[in-house]
Amino acid sequence: MKIDPNSSADLSAQIATALRDAIVSGALIVDARLPSEAELAEQFQVSRPTVREALKRLAAQSLIRTQRGAAGGAFVNRLSFEEAYGQQVTTSTLLLTMNEVRFEVACEARFAMVRCCAPLSAQRRTADHLATMRAEIHRQKQPDLSGQAFCASDVAFHRALVDAAGNPVLSYQLAGAVEAMQPLMNMITFTVQSRERLVELHTRITDALESRDAPEIDRLLCELQSDTLEIAAGIIARRKAAKGG
Repeated sequence: MKIDPNSSADLSAQIATALRDAIVSGALIVDARLPSEAELAEQFQVSRPTVREALKRLAAQSLIRTQRGAAGGAFVNRLSFEEAYGQQVTTSTLLLTMNEVRFEVACEARFAMVRCCAPLSAQRRTADHLATMRAEIHRQKQPDLSGQAFCASDVAFHRALVDAAGNPVLSYQLAGAVEAMQPLMNMITFTVQSRERLVELHTRITDALESRDAPEIDRLLCELQSDTLEIAAGIIARRKAAKGG
């Protein structure tokens, strides 16, 4: 593991990257104890505070954990999919917002990936998945639910549908696709009429999932995608007209 002292990059960031690469490559395995701060400082030819900052960066990413005592130190963590969800969502959200991805492009990606889970979800769904989805449908029917809360409920509904596939890798990958869409979904002001339509489709999707009818789930998701794009297109057109006027 090496760093470039002449690089403009922060030394602690370089050390964190070197250690992270060692973890990813398997050179440092799960539960392995990292060298001490003094040993790392000597190895990288930096001060101990610089090493300490690098370790803080790794801890913030849940890549290492620290233990006190005689047998303490820094150890390689076993990162779970659930712990990594937040980073995946944050990265996906930044990619969507900073690169100004068009609504229809993001929407297409979101529904295409959710649809790929339909066959597995139909096979593996549990009573808990169905209960979660029906609870969100009940929430969406509340007349005083804010637009932001409705969007959050929509995300929770689709996350339950994805999680029903019983595949943590799919759930992790789709966390970004589904939840990163929320800022873009917030551009839509759901009217009572459009909410009723969404609730209807969500109910039919859940019924199809309960019946393990994967083709019907896929068809309904396509219908939901078309409706979402139509609503968004109408709002975008009205906003453009208002600016032009």
